[in-house]
Amino acid sequence: MDFIRLLAIGIVIGMANVIPGVSGGTLAVVFNIYDKFVNAITLNLKKLKANWRFVLPLLTGMASGVLIFSKLITVLYTNFPVQTNYFFTGLILGSIPMLFAYMKKTPDGEKMSAGKIISIVFCALLGLVLLLTFSYLEVQYGGGDKTAGMTADLPEWTIPLAGRIFFAGLVGAVAMIVPGISGSLLMLILGVYPIVMKSIPALFLPSTFFHALILLLPNGIGVLIGLLSGAQLVKYLLKKAPNHTYAVIFGLLCGSAVNLFPGFTAVTGAGMAVACLLCLIGGVAMAYFSTKLAPEDKEESTSAGSPEVPEV
Repeated sequence: MDFIRLLAIGIVIGMANVIPGVSGGTLAVVFNIYDKFVNAITLNLKKLKANWRFVLPLLTGMASGVLIFSKLITVLYTNFPVQTNYFFTGLILGSIPMLFAYMKKTPDGEKMSAGKIISIVFCALLGLVLLLTFSYLEVQYGGGDKTAGMTADLPEWTIPLAGRIFFAGLVGAVAMIVPGISGSLLMLILGVYPIVMKSIPALFLPSTFFHALILLLPNGIGVLIGLLSGAQLVKYLLKKAPNHTYAVIFGLLCGSAVNLFPGFTAVTGAGMAVACLLCLIGGVAMAYFSTKLAPEDKEESTSAGSPEVPEV
């Protein structure tokens, strides 16, 4: 049961990672596996082996989500952009109460000082401003078009292009670790998102397999290095300043909801209004029930309530 749950969560996170403006780290928070996921990203083979029941289904799901939805998500955003954004907005809204509880949790329920409360509020506002800044960059450099260039042919491989694809994968993967910041959005800003999204389905065509593979390899290497380095940074922050780290994440999460919410004016007609409402409720319900279905070991935590993956 837990294997299937983690596999499904991985698929949703993988799907989110191909959508500019949607953060895979945000959905890891939504599904209450963020801390365990960050702690599981390591080159320690003994640690990976000890936690294979968590790592294997999650990574399998993420890979499947990217492969399956790289094409489907373009179709959804092309044909049902408002309903899709309402669903993801619901996911985020459903996770906010859980993250707020993490943000204010203290060891043994001790009372926070006024100074600490002010600094936590400042961190939350910082996260909100950071996310809204990325939203502005999406409009300025991405044109707000999530599928721009998706129909273009694959470019010829060159060393400068490979370097740019590698750098975009590196930066994008670090962003994937941080809830609220979209790694695919950064790749969009750097101009490689259409190349990567077009190359993934091209892997399944014999005539374009090799061409797509050499374009994706630099991105894959960059993503791997970025995930490992980004996870170490987040683990350090959660250990040294858990409340403030969660506050920044809380602000990023709220900013994600603002960024994704398409507004009421985008809803035209009664039928569309019902569909959007159902998508919003479905997203909230999925976040809520995922939290309830999470294993009980989430209570084994650090000083801020973040679960650790056991060392071997």
